[in-house]
Amino acid sequence: MNRVSNAPSPHASVSTRLPGTTYLLTLCQAINLTAAVVSVTIAALVGGKLAPSQAWGTVPYGFQFAAVAIATYPAASFMHRHGRKAGFLLGALFLIAAGCMGYHAVVRARFAELIVAHGMLGVYVAFANFYRFAAVDGLAPALRPKGVSLVVAGGIVAALSGPLLSMGLKNVDGFAPFSLCYASFVLLGLATIAAIAFWRPARPPMATARAVQAGAVTARAPIMAAIVAAALSYLLMNMLMVQASLLMASLCVSFDTSSFVIQGHVVAMFAPSFVTGAILVRAGHRNTLLAGYLLLAGSAMLGIWGVGLWPVVAGLILLGVGWNFGYVGGGALLACTLTDANRYRMQGINDCVIAICATVGAFLPAVLQSAIGWPATNLVCLVLCLAAAGLTWVWMRETQPRIAQALPS
Repeated sequence: MNRVSNAPSPHASVSTRLPGTTYLLTLCQAINLTAAVVSVTIAALVGGKLAPSQAWGTVPYGFQFAAVAIATYPAASFMHRHGRKAGFLLGALFLIAAGCMGYHAVVRARFAELIVAHGMLGVYVAFANFYRFAAVDGLAPALRPKGVSLVVAGGIVAALSGPLLSMGLKNVDGFAPFSLCYASFVLLGLATIAAIAFWRPARPPMATARAVQAGAVTARAPIMAAIVAAALSYLLMNMLMVQASLLMASLCVSFDTSSFVIQGHVVAMFAPSFVTGAILVRAGHRNTLLAGYLLLAGSAMLGIWGVGLWPVVAGLILLGVGWNFGYVGGGALLACTLTDANRYRMQGINDCVIAICATVGAFLPAVLQSAIGWPATNLVCLVLCLAAAGLTWVWMRETQPRIAQALPS
């Protein structure tokens, strides 16, 4: 069975629609990704101005990624002990602190403080990345894919608001260039605190917990499939997106055109989230993950085929949608697989692996572009996609029917 049954289920009475609290987490995710877009837009520029040499310009952003990887598992442990709400509020305080430190670093031209600011921003992101899992706490299994998908959809707001915020605050009379971009993190943190104040965490219904424990959801195979899908999607997305920017620069594509292309890619990453949850319910986890790998492979094949602007544009669109299927699909599969006893630990491991892969994907592009070039990089990505798709097919061959049986329509 590869599809979720439409037959009536005893779980149907638990919930038939997403609660309003899910939309609060979508707002928080939009804030999270807006801060992330602003940081990626300005980090290298500000770092280059404050660093002792240009070679150190990306160190602050590198520390941000490293902080995400280091803080992810401790964040999961903190929320296990003290609750999701306390964790999200603590994360928002780190965002506010990052804004204050970043503003001071720019005004005083202190590179070390800029590194600390981005490190604190990374800690905030580590907490905020759990919004999608918090959205499924207390939901009936059939609604969990839709809950994860809706929260990730908050990124579509960030794809539009992040660049506008950066451009609008970059140069303001009476303030140091880019200082107000960091100051905006304070307002974003306060907005997060306000949203979380109205959010009421839910406890999983007992019937749902028994249904999950009764299935094959404690098997390791679907957990492995979920982690590999989300982590590999992030690795390939970061690696190809950044390298595509380098390629367009080498092709003498204007900065405005390049920025528009990347923004289109970001929209392609998050826009499908409005329907990915429904696709997961109708097509099943395995088929959705395999479709994601197919899209990622298609993106890689376009990169192998040509190095012109239009193959890059088309490839980035496929890359964005493929990332969405892999990241949202992996998160939804994990949410439907874990028991209450191990969810915090495994969610922490999952996001830690994703953060490490995202970090590797952020640092490799310049090396790969100079060493083997764009077509060869895409060939490597194609091989990784095919290998992961094969493993997913094997891992999910036996567990997919039992997971589907655990999900009411």
